[in-house]
Amino acid sequence: MDHLVRSTPLGRGEAARVVLDVLAYFDETTEEFVRRRHRELQSGGLTNAGIFQRIAEELPHRAVAPPELSQRQLRRIVYG
Repeated sequence: MDHLVRSTPLGRGEAARVVLDVLAYFDETTEEFVRRRHRELQSGGLTNAGIFQRIAEELPHRAVAPPELSQRQLRRIVYG
């Protein structure tokens, strides 16, 4: 946090919030990521076919990539 305060225009409170946001992002499980992205993309007007395709494309780019999931597996994560 000290480094962020010294090297950016962020104040200490803002730097703390950024650090906590980044840690929360990397702490997110695959299931949480899939559900969150589904909600975000659905609210953006995408249909499920497009949503699950996009999530499948995004998953390998996560910091710790999960094993490849089929669109059926992604649907089961979201809908049970």
